Amino acid sequence: MEIPILQPRFKDSAHFKSFWEKGNGKQLLEFSEAEVSFKDFEKFAPYYYHVDEIGDQVVKDVYLTKKFHEASREIEQYIRKGVSETDDIPESVKKLFLQTQKIPDWLDYDLIKNGAELCMRSNLDSLISLRDYCLIGGYDYAYLNKPLIATEALKKGAVKRLSETLDFWVNVTRYDALEIHKKGYEFAIKTRLIHSYARLSLKKHYKRWDTDNWGEPINSWDMMATYIGFSLVFMHSLHKLGNTFSEQEEKGLFHLWKYVGYLLGIPENLLPDDKKQATQYFYLWTSIQPPADKDSVLLAHSLLNESLENPILKYKFQRKNLRYLHICCTWFLLDEEVCKRLQIPDVSNKNVFPKTKWVINKIYDTIVSREARIKKGNKDQMKVLSDYLKITQNSNFH
Repeated sequence: MEIPILQPRFKDSAHFKSFWEKGNGKQLLEFSEAEVSFKDFEKFAPYYYHVDEIGDQVVKDVYLTKKFHEASREIEQYIRKGVSETDDIPESVKKLFLQTQKIPDWLDYDLIKNGAELCMRSNLDSLISLRDYCLIGGYDYAYLNKPLIATEALKKGAVKRLSETLDFWVNVTRYDALEIHKKGYEFAIKTRLIHSYARLSLKKHYKRWDTDNWGEPINSWDMMATYIGFSLVFMHSLHKLGNTFSEQEEKGLFHLWKYVGYLLGIPENLLPDDKKQATQYFYLWTSIQPPADKDSVLLAHSLLNESLENPILKYKFQRKNLRYLHICCTWFLLDEEVCKRLQIPDVSNKNVFPKTKWVINKIYDTIVSREARIKKGNKDQMKVLSDYLKITQNSNFH
């Protein structure tokens, strides 16, 4: 296939200029002290049509040649026991596992530990950030959402989708999780193969896929943007909610997600080392994304209404109140223009809860030790995940 020549097609559009000159983009530039331009655009643009071919081949050789549960069991064996050059297994499987079992020269486990501690220490603010800034803010990028729409994610429902995201995030951000054969490593490999499986299914069954405009399904450049969501955007959200972090924690968070990206098959030169680099990379990527469309609005409202559908809270008034608090946080964390495009309902006193949180975080930071906060944050996050898994693994829940 001849690769189309991509241009920064939305760089003069109102939504792009507004974001980077007045909105959260302007705040990201101040937060990171990055200087942005289009001089490196041509280095990144080809990745819009680039995919994880190794992962795709593993799916073809393993998942598409046997029953799904048999294939899954086989992959789990490779994850837990490892793979060697001499094993009698498909070449693609060997290639994938020899890549992910090789520790890159740049990897620093102490830095990863610092990043994991920031994720845990920020407790429920981490989960608010993931949901009300990273996830819902991502819906404003219309082309990024196309694989979700094409794979009918709306039918699966926001509770299930949120549960899966939370399960992945929690399991890759615990102590030692990313060591070879451990839980976080397992989640990274399985997620990589889920992406490949979804991509191959889309290419086979979804005939309306518009490669020129949308790029390849789940392409490497979109993957980069998604993981900048887990690092730069996540950290900016914590900052907006009044959290502080050390230089080591900040470096650690980027290092953690750089390694997760490496395990997921994202090319290393797309994985930023710090907030300055991440902002520069993100700036280029946003120039190829149009603003929210009707699919974006459906995804955003599905996520907002998740609180009403989710039976974790027993009473209807509790669920309505939780939805209200998430709406308040969304308005506080995202640009007003983005909220309007996603048709986030306007509610009264919307700044009271997030601003109160900001004050509490400033006080909490001075009176509770870092170790105590890490311990409590880990416990509270694991409790939320456990509640979600109980509900979504219940066969009666749809």
